[in-house]
Amino acid sequence: MGWDVPWVSSGDSTFDPDMGVRGGFGFNVFLRDGDDVLRTYFTRGRGVEAIGSVWSILDRTPFGRQETWEDSPPGVPQSDPYVWWDLHDRYPA
Repeated sequence: MGWDVPWVSSGDSTFDPDMGVRGGFGFNVFLRDGDDVLRTYFTRGRGVEAIGSVWSILDRTPFGRQETWEDSPPGVPQSDPYVWWDLHDRYPA
């Protein structure tokens, strides 16, 4: 599909305990602003159960779904709901 998503792993590091995760799963959302990295959302344990779909993940990110009804900062692209998504078999070659 041509996506460029930088996935990373915290395996073999102290990241999890440094971020408050001791055993189990933790969900972090970060925002980079120049050289600053800010943790904008975190949950663990039973709090992760509410995260089940793409929409619930996007709703926890700093810029959300980037739809016209959201209060996004200047320069953040916004569009009408659902015009930016494509079905898996309809991406350009």
